[in-house]
Amino acid sequence: MISKVLHETFDIELVPVSTIIVNYNSGDHLTECVRSVLPFCHDIIIVDNDSHDSSLNACRNKFPGNEELHYLTNSTNLGFAVACNQGFTQVKHDLILFLNPDCQLQERALVNLRKAFQINVQIGMVGGLLIYPDGTEQAGGRRSVPTPWRSFVRALGLNKLAPRWPRLFEDFVLHLQPLPEFPTEVEAISGACMMVKREAVADVGLWDEGYFLHCEDLDWCMRFCQKGWTIMFVPDAPVVHHKGGCSQKRPIFIEWHKHKGMIRFYRKFFRQQYPGILMWLVTVGVWSRFVVLSGMHLLKRIRS
Repeated sequence: MISKVLHETFDIELVPVSTIIVNYNSGDHLTECVRSVLPFCHDIIIVDNDSHDSSLNACRNKFPGNEELHYLTNSTNLGFAVACNQGFTQVKHDLILFLNPDCQLQERALVNLRKAFQINVQIGMVGGLLIYPDGTEQAGGRRSVPTPWRSFVRALGLNKLAPRWPRLFEDFVLHLQPLPEFPTEVEAISGACMMVKREAVADVGLWDEGYFLHCEDLDWCMRFCQKGWTIMFVPDAPVVHHKGGCSQKRPIFIEWHKHKGMIRFYRKFFRQQYPGILMWLVTVGVWSRFVVLSGMHLLKRIRS
């Protein structure tokens, strides 16, 4: 955490930013997202993953001939990580913001995200305060890494014992903790709003394209930390996140890739730390959770 005086004395003349937005059937959200970014960013790359709705055309019609907007269109849905990497090859600036199309930057959010990089040269990634339209904080914007043990603790509700034994029963969800007043170092942020430094990406590498959807942001955060780069959560950079309607239309599809990503994440980073039998139990637990959640979605669909 830094002092208020230091945070407010940073030079307001900050380096420019390139923004990458991966779109997939995001409806009106895409246009609203671009509208919130355009006043502050002069290099926006929209990567469309074969959307079948009117979102891309609506955006083009809303901002015709805008030279600050660039479009990449895929003939099939290649997944979030692949699309992010495609966009990265087109950016012009040394700070790159990855922003979900169902997000809207609020006043001074982009300025304060950029300012956070001036705190320390080792900062390689920063994220904003993800909020619902009513202003309450969402989970995921600031978090600890969900190790197998932390996930086990949360699944069984043992995180309630954290006040007495914080190290043993620490939760990876941090949004229920008091909001810090100034930028704070965290282990992970959300890919919904993630600004990175080109120098850090050159050191860490691009997004892992082995993930299709979900957990690729945690993977990148882990790799940034492993390379010694600091990740900061910036509380005075609010971003409204609408939790896009596309996910709600295909819940089982989303759950499948989310749980598949969790397995990849655990095996990639924790296989050497956990005995084989424990990793097997983790795998069983993850897929059991998928079965339960999928069943709930099916039951809800039948009842409706």
